[in-house]
Amino acid sequence: MGKRKSSARKPAPKIKQKLETQFTCLFCNHDNSVVCTLDKKNSIGLLECKKCNLSFQAPINSLSQPIDIYSDWIDACEAVAEENADVNGDNFIENDGENREQDDEYDDEF
Repeated sequence: MGKRKSSARKPAPKIKQKLETQFTCLFCNHDNSVVCTLDKKNSIGLLECKKCNLSFQAPINSLSQPIDIYSDWIDACEAVAEENADVNGDNFIENDGENREQDDEYDDEF
């Protein structure tokens, strides 16, 4: 006679990592000061900084998460900064990896 078959253990549930809903502000650099709220009824994601009262809105879909709105905000800030740099002429023309403006400053020293 054989032994009774022991019941197999149930697999442990996988731990789901929760995504953050509070982030660091890009302008005032306070940690966990930016709160993201998703209004799925109106399809709008809203970011607000509690310290500097800065806000940002972006369109969302049914799969959007707070990190998506935060990354959209980062992309929008980078696009504005790049656009302003092009308009103001802050870009240097590089010559063999060195800026022309820097070459003029160091020629006088030798």
